[in-house]
Amino acid sequence: MRRIIKPEFDLIPADGWLRKVYNVIYLDNTRQGKIFDISLLILILISVGLLMVETIPLVNLKYHNLFYTAEFIITMIFTVEYILRIACIKDKKEYIFSPIGIIDFLSIIPFYLSLFFPIIHYIGILRMLRMLRIFRIFNLADYMHDGRYILTALNHSSRKIYIFLLFMVIFIVIIGSMMYLIEGGKNGFTSIPQSIYWAVVTITTVGYGDISPATPIGKFLSIIVMLCGYSIIAVPTGIVTSEFRKGKRYHFMCGRCGNDDNDNDARYCKQCGEKFA
Repeated sequence: MRRIIKPEFDLIPADGWLRKVYNVIYLDNTRQGKIFDISLLILILISVGLLMVETIPLVNLKYHNLFYTAEFIITMIFTVEYILRIACIKDKKEYIFSPIGIIDFLSIIPFYLSLFFPIIHYIGILRMLRMLRIFRIFNLADYMHDGRYILTALNHSSRKIYIFLLFMVIFIVIIGSMMYLIEGGKNGFTSIPQSIYWAVVTITTVGYGDISPATPIGKFLSIIVMLCGYSIIAVPTGIVTSEFRKGKRYHFMCGRCGNDDNDNDARYCKQCGEKFA
């Protein structure tokens, strides 16, 4: 059954100072709201930029204290914002456990965890999730429901994709084993797993070049694998594209009877007559 998450404009609080805070944080139709969104966007970009620069050893060693102070201040601001988002809405649980609420929480919690458990400092990479908040700032979340067409297409083509992947696994194992025998355990093909790695890299047309055959038969087999790779790439694309085109006739699965063969603009289920929300 489809779980419906209330949009933010349905979480309006009662009158008072909370309503003013709500208008600034959640809405962008006022001057204060626009300034807040722009400020939030700047903080997100600064935070992500700092996280990237911190991974440069020499720069981090020289400006570590500065980076830490900046991240501390930014995290405090995001923490206050997160608390205010919860405080100024009626249905607090709906926001906290919504995808947006979870992202907001995960973007600040790594900093606090690193204070008590320094060994998990690298979990701070979750701060990159702050970039997803740009969807809210630019009001892109309202368009995310269109992604259901992609999910529906993937769901209906899943069986074909599984069969295709199974065939690919078998094909790659066979090719890798053959190359191991042909090269005689030399030229980088020191084992069957190593040869399978070469087969995966070759058939996906990545071609790192760290392993390559030296025998004439091995080179001939490589040509076949590379040509197969170009043709194989089109298979999953065609499967999903076909279902994606047909996906326009699908709607959300009916929560009452489970029927998903409804027109995109249907207001009632074809099978049981259930009204769509």
